Amino acid sequence: MATYSDHSDHTKLTPARMEAFSDAVMAIIITLTVLEIKIPTGAGLDSLVLLVPSFLVYVVSFFTIGTYWNNHHHLLRATKHISAGIMWANLYLLFWLSLIPVVTTWLGEHWQSYWPTALYAAVLLMVAVAYNLLELQIVQHTEKREDLFRELTEKPKGLISMAVYVLAVIAAFYYPIISDGLIILVALMWFIPDRRIEKYIHQVS
Repeated sequence: MATYSDHSDHTKLTPARMEAFSDAVMAIIITLTVLEIKIPTGAGLDSLVLLVPSFLVYVVSFFTIGTYWNNHHHLLRATKHISAGIMWANLYLLFWLSLIPVVTTWLGEHWQSYWPTALYAAVLLMVAVAYNLLELQIVQHTEKREDLFRELTEKPKGLISMAVYVLAVIAAFYYPIISDGLIILVALMWFIPDRRIEKYIHQVS
């Protein structure tokens, strides 16, 4: 009779394989986002001016997806095992990321409108929530979970980002321009790469 050997045999999915799958999905999401920018109907600069809102929203969306891609790469290096919880948390993150092209297009076409701005901020909020859930799942499958948890909580950029996104959702129904500013503020917060995971990996290696 076959026996259940060790913890590493409980799944055939490796961190590298899940990362490759996630990379492909994020690449498709970025491609879909840029494809939603309409081609100018005219040949003059005035036609390009009409595309400025869509382009600006695209820049924020592109940078946001790129930031998650970068941090996702470092995060998966912290574990050698992929549990069912990690798999579902990762899919949950990709689900919310996949909605970015939709809200990017809607906001680009209805700049400074209440609902498009609120929904854009809400989707980014849910992406942040999903990423933090993935972090918690990863922490449970690391060699020194207390050390990694301490690294993540001492500089709670993720929690601060979620709080700012909540404010952005609320502000969207009163002053959409303030909501836009808060969303850009979060993007600027992550302009400097997050080194918390990388620092932990160096400590345990």
